[in-house]
Amino acid sequence: MSAPAIRVLIADDQMMVREGFSVLLNAMPDIEVVGEAVNGREAVAKVRELAPDVVLMDIRMPELNGIEATREIVAADGTAKVLVLTTFDLDEYVYQALRAGASGFLLKDASARRLAEGVRVVASGEALLAPSVTRRLITEFSRLSETARLMPSAHAAYGELTERETEVLVLIARGLSNAEMAERLVVAESTIKTHVSRVLVKLGLRDRTQAAVFAYEARLVTPG
Repeated sequence: MSAPAIRVLIADDQMMVREGFSVLLNAMPDIEVVGEAVNGREAVAKVRELAPDVVLMDIRMPELNGIEATREIVAADGTAKVLVLTTFDLDEYVYQALRAGASGFLLKDASARRLAEGVRVVASGEALLAPSVTRRLITEFSRLSETARLMPSAHAAYGELTERETEVLVLIARGLSNAEMAERLVVAESTIKTHVSRVLVKLGLRDRTQAAVFAYEARLVTPG
């Protein structure tokens, strides 16, 4: 018996973008577009109504922007993953969306294959982070923004991490997969999964994306 299709909601104020992504994703056997939203407020309502697995979220939308919509969806739902769509990879709004709880981001000119793979990665609970781009985003805007602060709950719990868990947190921020971390640390992949889970629980973070943001803001990782 095949697994159920990944349910996707597309939130973008441009009809051509919504229709184009719908056609591309519905052509995939394991993905189903269950709805569309033309602004952030409608996206929040549609998540409640349709219970999608993944929301493709444009940042610049009327009524409620994608950052605020992401924050509301993450706070209220807890299961839908948000994949931010942006025109430029170096975009302060993307950084803000990651802090709000988005699981990653894609450029709007991504290929059909990349778009579908991004949906699959985020739906599986992983973070969609291109390491080089993410380093630029997070380090640049945490350095420039006077308002950037460590996530309060994470900061308070940071001292509870073991040395190995801190090491795993740094590798998450550097964009390594579980398999790559297992190879680097010479342990089983299942052990890495356990460490990642403990890091997220101890710091009170939603996913690997927020863990990466935290590591950069805490200066555990530096550009390079």
